[in-house]
Amino acid sequence: MNSIGGGDPIRSLDPTRARLVQALYDFGPLSRAELARLTGASRSALTAIVQDLIDRRLLAEQPLRPSGPGGGKPSRPLWFSEDAPPLVSAHLLPGRLFAALVGAGGSVIARTARAFDTGTGSRDRALDVLLDALAEMRDSAAAEPMGFGVAVGGMVDTDTGTVVKIALAPELDGMPIGSAIAERFAPDLVCVDMHPRAQALGDRWFGQGRGRSRFASVYTGEALGVGLVIGGDVDRGPSGTGGEAGHSTVQAGGILCHCGRRGCWETIAGHGWLRAEAARRGLPGAATMTAGPLARLAAAGQSGAEGLLEEWSANLALGLANLHQLVAPGLFILHGDVVAGGEDLRRRIERHLCDRIPPHPAGPPAIALTALDDDATLLGAAGLVLSRRLIRS
Repeated sequence: MNSIGGGDPIRSLDPTRARLVQALYDFGPLSRAELARLTGASRSALTAIVQDLIDRRLLAEQPLRPSGPGGGKPSRPLWFSEDAPPLVSAHLLPGRLFAALVGAGGSVIARTARAFDTGTGSRDRALDVLLDALAEMRDSAAAEPMGFGVAVGGMVDTDTGTVVKIALAPELDGMPIGSAIAERFAPDLVCVDMHPRAQALGDRWFGQGRGRSRFASVYTGEALGVGLVIGGDVDRGPSGTGGEAGHSTVQAGGILCHCGRRGCWETIAGHGWLRAEAARRGLPGAATMTAGPLARLAAAGQSGAEGLLEEWSANLALGLANLHQLVAPGLFILHGDVVAGGEDLRRRIERHLCDRIPPHPAGPPAIALTALDDDATLLGAAGLVLSRRLIRS
């Protein structure tokens, strides 16, 4: 039996089992005593759950850990087994595809990258490229994968695994990713979701969102996207309708967006605006301007660069401030092009964000640059499978 986007078709987890698995991902290798304290499970219940996960080759005992300064017996922590079934993940973008084989503990075992044209008739070619890359990763696995997870740089119907719309590559609209993977590989589980939501799950399971129940994962570049984690879960909306933060309106009657509407956040904070402004101000390399070069120009004292960097950081903060006013994620983890702007750009965005919101006893929100480099979305696509296979009941 295979499942696209639904609950775990193999095994439904009881709440204690779900808390145990999530505790491991939140805090790393843990002893049985630590797991009992974090989950509130009885010794007998915990012993049964741990033994079952060991028998299924999902968990393994790690080397003996010495007792701490306070004394006590040495403990043997538990962590995901190197022999655990891996996961196959992919990140599909306009003209580019990245795929990986990911271990249950979050290690990238193997990876590949492909390019494809996005002209007329490209949907079938892109689908073939995706399936071939997934086959390469599956064939490199020592055991049958737990499932396949795919993150897409566009709107997705998470119930069917079908691409609804990719604004920067409309030729790919309607791509039946979920059904094509199910037909080609007949896996136990196929999960397809929008790039920023998968990225948020990567942060939740493997990055700076570990142990946090509430934060926002933000992607910047040609397009803007946000994945929200609320109550420990990625917020999706019915059939995956949420996440199009880049097309929230920030200027009524503003610049025409490629989506056909005016005043979208993306029109003042994406690469299109940045490059147009860089050209208007006569900056070198304007046609290909991104965060890294702009930050270097500003640091070198290039005329016009400092003002553009400051205005762009304010534009980025505007959309974040709107999000914070609505859902107060508290922490914004930035991914994509903005990371190359470094600490100076991070501080500017955080300052503008805090200037745009009223003070509150909960304290101001924080901005962080991702520590996962380019792997957050691939790890998150694997996390789509993990969260349904190991956590969801």
